[in-house]
Amino acid sequence: MSELYEFGPFFVDGDRRALLRDRTVVAVSNKAFEVLLVLIRDRHRVVEKEELLERVWPDTVVEENNLTVAISGLRKALGEDISDRRYIITVPGRGYRFAADVRVVAQRDDESDQASEGARKVTPRGRLGGVVATTAALLTLAGILAYWRVSSPPAPRILNYTQITNDGADKITILTVGSISPPIVSDGPRIYFTEQHNGANAVIAQVSATGGAAVVVPTPFPNVAVNGISPSGSDLLVYTWRTNELLTPLWVIPVLGGSPRRVGETTQDATWSADGQIVYASGHDLYVSKSDGTGAHKLATVTGLPVWPRWSPSGKVLRFTQHDPKNDSSSLWEVSTDGSRLHPLLPAWNMHAAECCGNWTPDGRYFVFQSTRNGRADLWALPEPSGWWRAPNNQPVQLTAGPMSLSLPLPSKDGKKLFALGDKKGGELVRYDPKSGQFVPYLGGTPALDVVFSREGDSVAYVTFPEGDLWRSKVDGSQKLQLTFPPMEVHVPRWSPDGKQIVFMGRNSGEPWRILRIPLEGGREPESVLAGDDSQAAPDWSPDGGSLVFAGLPEELSADSRATAVHILDLKSHAVSTVSGSEGLYCPRWSPSGRFISATTADGSRLMLFDSSLQRWTELTNLSEGCPAWGRSDEYLYFQSFDVATPEFVRVRVSNGKRERLASIDFRRAGQRDWYWWNGLTPDGSPLLVRDHSTEEIYALDWNLP
Repeated sequence: MSELYEFGPFFVDGDRRALLRDRTVVAVSNKAFEVLLVLIRDRHRVVEKEELLERVWPDTVVEENNLTVAISGLRKALGEDISDRRYIITVPGRGYRFAADVRVVAQRDDESDQASEGARKVTPRGRLGGVVATTAALLTLAGILAYWRVSSPPAPRILNYTQITNDGADKITILTVGSISPPIVSDGPRIYFTEQHNGANAVIAQVSATGGAAVVVPTPFPNVAVNGISPSGSDLLVYTWRTNELLTPLWVIPVLGGSPRRVGETTQDATWSADGQIVYASGHDLYVSKSDGTGAHKLATVTGLPVWPRWSPSGKVLRFTQHDPKNDSSSLWEVSTDGSRLHPLLPAWNMHAAECCGNWTPDGRYFVFQSTRNGRADLWALPEPSGWWRAPNNQPVQLTAGPMSLSLPLPSKDGKKLFALGDKKGGELVRYDPKSGQFVPYLGGTPALDVVFSREGDSVAYVTFPEGDLWRSKVDGSQKLQLTFPPMEVHVPRWSPDGKQIVFMGRNSGEPWRILRIPLEGGREPESVLAGDDSQAAPDWSPDGGSLVFAGLPEELSADSRATAVHILDLKSHAVSTVSGSEGLYCPRWSPSGRFISATTADGSRLMLFDSSLQRWTELTNLSEGCPAWGRSDEYLYFQSFDVATPEFVRVRVSNGKRERLASIDFRRAGQRDWYWWNGLTPDGSPLLVRDHSTEEIYALDWNLP
């Protein structure tokens, strides 16, 4: 049995023992190649180390180091580095899993070829010979035609990148369903997009399609985001963006100036068709209306939340992204314009669906979209059927492979370029120095979030930004150890009072959040603390280490978002109780003495305090997004302000709710999710934040479309 596989830019020929990248042979040892074949064949599961040793070295007793060397050589051949495990995932204490999507190009059974040869040897001679020869020729011709029909055409590929914008503004954290950003749209010579400067209000900007300075499009709205552009290019379809609201008013704004006009009902996303109709999403439903919003009729209803609707150039089908808030997944779907044939576009294509934001090329030959894996978004192209003589290639072709995330693809009007948003993540941990009045690098400027210290203050645990891995070390940087590995995502670690273990909320893509714990020495997979199917978030230790407080998860901007509540888990009895009156609260934190539990409302607008001696909640202050941090005593809670002209790091006195400004924040801050922004304190009480050095700019990609 010969094997031919494709993944990313690589081609694997199992018969010839060859690994190629873009038709160029890549040098790799025989054993490393055999490891690759095993991982590809069993790509849907973790292959244990012992099994790999037995299958690759079947007649030899070797040490595990041989496997380590083979994996290292294979990663080098595939172009992986320690920060980018796009192909081979290490599962600590167990083995390895192949993470890339693999297309089986061909599988040929040699025994079938031999049987055919045997049949030819006993074919009668004589008058039948000519018939047999003619038949054989026809079959050969048919075989050639069949092969040509099913064989893959040349793949589209990216040739060059050109940066279009260079203003340093934030273009991807505008709140939308599932953190899916507003699109890039174009009338041909210009590109329109949504951005923010230093956390200020959202605006619509435009830039030349060839690059240059971005110019803000004036609107009367305090916060506004672009949805689409009319077929003529004269009007923008926009929504007035509001924090923590799913459904927002839909408006049309003339590009050359004029009064906005309201169209249709409230919506979470919308766009125009080529003939001027509007398709919009509201809750779980998709509607089609006239250009003025009248005459709306329902097109389809889905279980999740539809966004990014896009008409095909022929106008016969509509494709959209469906976001599922329960597992934070997104997938591409298709429906005919009469409402029939609703179905997923790529069922079971990605182990944990994270596809979004597709657009057709103007000629309809390709559908381009983004897919997120291991924390990075790349662009893919799905070829469309092109005639009876060529069968459709149902497998998407990968266009980009990092290191920069690329998203929100938009083919140009002439189809010669592909516009996309390029995102380069980066940041540094900073501490506020009261003497200089400045934020200065801390822990060497390590790009780290969720920094938490041991009770003695000599050790620290943190989550790397943007990778999302859990590490711990001494505060001087020594004894550094990685505790979790991709594809696990980690938030809010908390050091146990006895200093022996760390709890955190973690998950693999597409799975619910769980409360997990891991010993400080690591060396094994984190274990779940609590059973159940509901998401478990934001754990924190009681001062005596006997209990954990935690909450449910605010389902991001979901139309049917259930209220969260604060729960307490007794670690001895495993009994779970709900704190009275805590419905709708999130991110609980125990005070150092254990008397108080702080929590925020799910929308982050109010900071609440539970007094265990009085058994009641009171509102302490407002404007508290994220998870406030307790100081060394019960006297103060510390947090950063949001949605204000000048963000500040503040503290609030528990006894009377009086707020005190500690520092102004004049830089962009890094967060992890819309419902969670981190800030912390050093052991001496200095404020800690992460200064975000990420860049988000629009790029033009030259490409070749066969």
